[in-house]
Amino acid sequence: MKFDGRKAFRVKMDHRQPVNLMGSDGTWRRSCVLLDVSQTGAKVEVEGTLDVLQAKEFFMLLSSTGLAYRRCELVWIDGTTAGIHFVTSQGKKKQASTPAAAAPSSDQAK
Repeated sequence: MKFDGRKAFRVKMDHRQPVNLMGSDGTWRRSCVLLDVSQTGAKVEVEGTLDVLQAKEFFMLLSSTGLAYRRCELVWIDGTTAGIHFVTSQGKKKQASTPAAAAPSSDQAK
């Protein structure tokens, strides 16, 4: 579902999905509830203080063992709710949703 004028499709969680945010150096951890998620980011409700989210980068742990995670950066905070953006590595190319051959050339677009 697309909402809030976003470019990426977001999935809104119907049930409370617990996740954790953890500092990239492992010195802090916050329990959260995942409210919605897309390929590029998520909205979470954070339990506890939000001051640690001012770190440049942190991790969102999707499993209790920490084996499933995403590298993140803070986009916005509103009360106990925060918007986060998933950071991708610079060397990794983004996956195209459609093959380049399917895209019309500049001559065909006219």
